[in-house]
Parts: sequence; structure tokens; C-alpha cells
Amino acid sequence: MRDLQRTKAQLSREAIGRLYISMRHLFIRGSYKPLGVSGEAMIEALQALEPEIYGSINDPEKVELNGLFYVFQRLPEGIEECRYVKLISREGFETSNFPAIVPAKRRRDCYRIDEEQMFVEMTRGRSDIYDILTHLTFLYIEAEKIRRNSINHRGEKKREWLMLEEAVKKEAANTEFNENVAYTYLSTILGRTYDETLAACERFSNASKVNSIFHIVYWLGKLSMEEHFDKNDREITFSSSLRKNIGHHVYGELWAQHIKSFLQEKDLLNRPIHIISANLHSVMNSLYGAAVKGHKKKKQSLEDIALAINDSDTLSNKVKSYALKNGMYEVEDTSGTNIAVQIFDTTQLDLNNLPADILYDKKILQKKQPLLLVMDYAFGEQAYETMDELLKPYDWQDEKIRLHIESISIMGKAGILEGGKGDLMIPTAHVFEGTADNYPFKNAFSVKEFEGHGIPVLGGPMITVLGTSLQNEDILRYFKLSSWQIVGLEMEGAHYQKAIQAASKIRNNISEDVILRYAYYASDNPIKTGSTLASGSLGADGVKPTYLITQKILNHIFLGSK
Repeated sequence: MRDLQRTKAQLSREAIGRLYISMRHLFIRGSYKPLGVSGEAMIEALQALEPEIYGSINDPEKVELNGLFYVFQRLPEGIEECRYVKLISREGFETSNFPAIVPAKRRRDCYRIDEEQMFVEMTRGRSDIYDILTHLTFLYIEAEKIRRNSINHRGEKKREWLMLEEAVKKEAANTEFNENVAYTYLSTILGRTYDETLAACERFSNASKVNSIFHIVYWLGKLSMEEHFDKNDREITFSSSLRKNIGHHVYGELWAQHIKSFLQEKDLLNRPIHIISANLHSVMNSLYGAAVKGHKKKKQSLEDIALAINDSDTLSNKVKSYALKNGMYEVEDTSGTNIAVQIFDTTQLDLNNLPADILYDKKILQKKQPLLLVMDYAFGEQAYETMDELLKPYDWQDEKIRLHIESISIMGKAGILEGGKGDLMIPTAHVFEGTADNYPFKNAFSVKEFEGHGIPVLGGPMITVLGTSLQNEDILRYFKLSSWQIVGLEMEGAHYQKAIQAASKIRNNISEDVILRYAYYASDNPIKTGSTLASGSLGADGVKPTYLITQKILNHIFLGSK
């Protein structure tokens, strides 16, 4: 049985390899048709892989509803209407009259050029390109199912399709229509039960920056029919600028230079710097939330403060306003990386207004005057580009000024292979999927210090995957059960380590003694039914693990821990 599972894992890895070879080839070529010979090769590889996040991708009739919802939260609104999709670099559209369309769950600027064409900016590296091509391939697979379910054996449109078309027209005109009847017609086209269709409709209608499922299904089916019957082919192209710039750190260099010039301008460049890769709210709320929220007789816990802020936009805005007046600086991204940065000058902190569980040594803080540089989450290979550029010396007036990096802390979201959403993972190494690159490192965090907080904690190697949407149960079980003993998967760890180890051990840009802290919280369990990323986000359940990791990072820095 074990050999059989391993064979399935090997076949899956071969499918991933074929997908990436195809995507690289098509990228170099400059264009392809999703249902042409090259596109069919990608479809076959994706179906052979059968990723968990795409659920029933191989069912010939059932349209995968959770996968569709996941994908449309990461693609620009209206892309289902577009026959042509063009992937571009930053080429001046940000200053044009085209309004930027930003997907709900992906930071990328997109532009609807006309009724049939969508431009999508790719400024976050190859991982971003692979991510969107995989999602688009999945969409075309589901669009073909919709077309087949909507056509009878004589090649005529079924009554259900004609009724869906009427419902979509009425929806667009804000005219009332019988939704229960429309759900019934839609369920036939989706190959789903009425209950499943109703649940999906509610999920789509409650989401921001996503069209209704009636609209999406109609347009996916419409374009598929037009290609099938009228030869109006869909096409994906890559701009020459994108093909030329990819892999050259164009955006990462601009991003890092802007940060360093900002530090120079504020006379902060020579301070000891602690880099933190995390979200843009947990450090800010941890340092300033108590002062804004106030406390009565005793200090409140960080978790209580975080939950209160999470439930109140008003309180959240007050915290940000207070922070900007008391030592926090925002460095807005103008480079195209879509990675914003916050700088925290600890000399301006009111230590008496910190939460009870943020510990500090006043003498250490006064002596070292640490500076916190919080960068928002990178995406895949972008982690290498941004960290590599950030750790380089600052070029200023023919002088190279070396940054005093004392620690690098990475807080990330990851899939867990044993446990559930919200659990913690403390890595001991990063293994880069599909390569011979392995990055063991000394983690200043340990499993033991996270125990006793009511959250399960795992420790061990983690795998940095080429794409979270390309993992299936066979591959993941292999990594979990084999001698690798992998505890989780994510997309940035190996890329960060590649940059950090090169900067410290080869280039001498930073000290070899730089302190590294890695901790992840589980956003999903990709081998547990109903717990993949497509099942939904953590929501409020993510507050406790996020702020526990933040608390530990700040305590290490404020106590001078090694």
C-alpha cells in the first residue's frame, strides 16, 4: 500500500513538472490558446494532478463550486466576460484613465481595456504568473463542463440555459426574478443539487469584488459556446515587457531603495533593525492598541485587545491614527511589489501602555533603541527578490552603507499536515519542492515556548511549494509519512532563506549572527476534507495564533533574547 501511495506521489510530481515546463514554454513563446494544443497539455497535467483545492475538477459533470469561489476571489472582477487575458508588467496603466481592479484576495492591479480584454499586472515574480495561469486553466476546465451541461445531444441549447440567460438579463437590469426557479435551472447546469447550488449562490452574493454565480456561470458558458460553435477562440498573452523584466528584481530593487532612502531621510538608517515579515495590523495593534482602548485597574491581555480591535473598524482606525503620531511610519509602495512597509521607532513607545503580555527590558530598549521594519507578506519567489534587495547595503553618494540587521522574524500562514486551522508550526528547516535545495537553520523560536497557550504546536521541517493550488493528497501524504516528516507547506520560507543565507554567509551584507525566528499558523489542512483553502478563511479564529506569534516576536526583541 505504501509503495502504491509513493507511486501516486511520483506521478503527481511528474504532473507538476509538466505543468511548469508548459507554463515556462508558453511564457517564452508569448501567447497561447487555452483549448489549443499547448493549453490542452496544461489541462491534462492539471487533471492528472487533481489538486485538492480544485475538488471535483475531474468529474465530467459536476462544476467545482468551492474551487470557483476560491479562484474568483483571486482574479479580477469581470474576467469571466473576457475572451482575451494579457499578463503585463507595470507599463504605465497606473497613471492612465483605466480604473484599477484589485481582486479581493490578491494584491495585483488589473485593467479592463474593453468588453473583451483584461490586462493583469504581474509584478510579484514567477510564482504570481504560475498562480494565475493555474487558476485560469481550472476556469476553462469548468467552463467546458458548463457548456456540455447546457447543450443537448443535437447541439441545441437546453431550456435551462435559456432560462439562465433570462435571469442574468433581469439581474443586470435590476429587475426582479424568481430566484428559487433560477436556482433550479442553475443546479442542472452546474450538475449540482439544489442545496449545493443555493449555498454557493449565497456564498458568492456575500463576497466583495466577485460577481454573482448566475453572472459567472453564464459568461463562462457563453464564451465556451462561442469558441466551440463559432471558433471565437479565447487567448492568453504575455507582454514583451513582462517577458523581459521577469527574474531581474526590477520591482524589488525599487522597493528596497525606497525604504532605505526613507530611513536615511528620517535619520534612522544607522539604528539596529529588526525585520518582521507579517501582516500590517498585528504589530501596530500590539504596540498601540492598549493605549487607545484604555484599561481600568489592570492591563488587559493582548488577545482581548486584538479581538476588540478586530470587531471594530472605528477602534482600528483610532489605533492607526494614534500609532502614526507615536513612532510609526508608513512607507507606501510605489514600486509595484504591492508590499507596504511600516517602521516603528521604539524610542517613541509609551512602555507603560503596552499590554500585560508584552515583556520588555527598559535598559536594553534605551541602550539599543531598536527599529522595527514590518513588511507585508510576499508571494512565493517574490520573497527572495524583496529580502535579497532589502539586505543589500544602501547606495548613497558613492558610498555603500551597510544596514545593521539584528534579527529577521517571519510570521506566515501555511497548510498543516496534521491538525487543523489555527494550529502552530515551528520550522527547523525549509525544503524546496521539486529541487535539491534544502535550508536547515537555527530557529530562535522553539516548540516549547509556544506550548501552554491552548493552541496545538508542531515542530519540524516545512516544504516550500511551487504553488499551494498544485498540491494533492498523494504528494502531501508522502511528505508527511516519509523520512522527510514534513509538518506543513507554504510558499516563501525557502526563498527567504536563500536570500538570508546568501547575504550572511556569502556576500557579507549582514552578520552571520543575525537572529532568525520563524513561526507559522495553519490557514488550512489540505489533506483533510472540508479544510482546504477553498473552504474559507480563518476569520476571527486567526486572531489568537496571529497575536501569539506577534507577542513572542516582540518579547524576543524587547528582552534582547538570542
